[in-house]
Amino acid sequence: MDTIIMHIDVNNAFLSWSAIDLLRKGHPYDIRYTEAIIGGDEKSRHGIVLAKSMVAKSRGVKTAETIKEARRKCKHLEVYPPNFKFYKFMSNSLFNLISKYTNDIEILSIDECFIDYTKIKHLYGDEIRFAYKLKKEIKDTLGFTVNIGIANNKLCAKMASDFLKPDKVHTLYMYEVKDKMYPLDINDLYGIGKKTTEKLRRLNINTIGELANADINILSKYFKNQAPKMIESAKGISSNIIVSKRKEASSISKSVTLPYNLNSIEEINKVLYKLVESISNTLKKQNKYASSVGVQLKDKNFLTYSHQKKLENVSNEINDIYNISKIILKEMYKEEPIRLVGISINKIANKNNYQISMFDNIEEKELDYKLDKVIENINKQYGKNTIKKGIDKK
Repeated sequence: MDTIIMHIDVNNAFLSWSAIDLLRKGHPYDIRYTEAIIGGDEKSRHGIVLAKSMVAKSRGVKTAETIKEARRKCKHLEVYPPNFKFYKFMSNSLFNLISKYTNDIEILSIDECFIDYTKIKHLYGDEIRFAYKLKKEIKDTLGFTVNIGIANNKLCAKMASDFLKPDKVHTLYMYEVKDKMYPLDINDLYGIGKKTTEKLRRLNINTIGELANADINILSKYFKNQAPKMIESAKGISSNIIVSKRKEASSISKSVTLPYNLNSIEEINKVLYKLVESISNTLKKQNKYASSVGVQLKDKNFLTYSHQKKLENVSNEINDIYNISKIILKEMYKEEPIRLVGISINKIANKNNYQISMFDNIEEKELDYKLDKVIENINKQYGKNTIKKGIDKK
């Protein structure tokens, strides 16, 4: 039996959830049907549009633009602050509802997830009928709508849920990729950013189908080791493995939204180092060790992407984690302005079963370990950040 993956995505989550919250508190009307946006403090970096109603969208308001710009487009614009505590409550309510049917849930963000329907199809029957039933239950029980994409892997399920919105069910099975996905603009391919799109257009690659049929040798000259993955994605090929919530319990993550966009890998590395330093300290306090390291980036258009790699040996040392983080960043960075940097430590181990390699410099590693201990003790005695290691930007 073919694998069946579903991607469930809340329609306009922040605005919908704020509307529900306001109505529960006695607000006289539903802001989903007015010139409304959810936005941060206009006096700070967070004074941007986080979410917009369909009415505001029809007036030209865009996510991530400043509230000042949005006001020029909407004469009667209503601005409401985000309520992240309530968003988290609604998010948990959604995932708890879905978990009645399956534990194979991969939470992609606060308002979207994947589920593996393959293992429960014998219980609930045809996947399309089930998707409509689930969509209706979410709307009737929680008060908001979702799109559900159905496919044979995660990428295609994600692409399918992004088709016509809101409150829809779409399929993108592998046999439908050429008809449904190939004609789409290259900018619609999940994971392709603005800079990459511009480079592809200069190569006269304007649709997903043209990328799927591109010459890998030519593409590799411009995109190096990203080229094979790009072509695979355009062909609708991706993982169908669901990383469930149970596995997420064995991870630690840190991220930071930046006061301004970062435009170079050197700037991102500096932020990455600070996150690694914090993660390393947490691991050491818990006497835990990292087996796998992941890096997450969010660009100025709020597109999030992440990569991860296994460590050769489990470790909680700053240099070990930072060095592999730099490698991951170099491989994934698309030269887009970055507004958020994150790092995650996955598959945490309880013991450091270090395997000595013939290429290891044992003396250097021991010296590095002792240096970390000295820095740790000085900072404990005289205060955090009293002394730090230098950052290698290479």
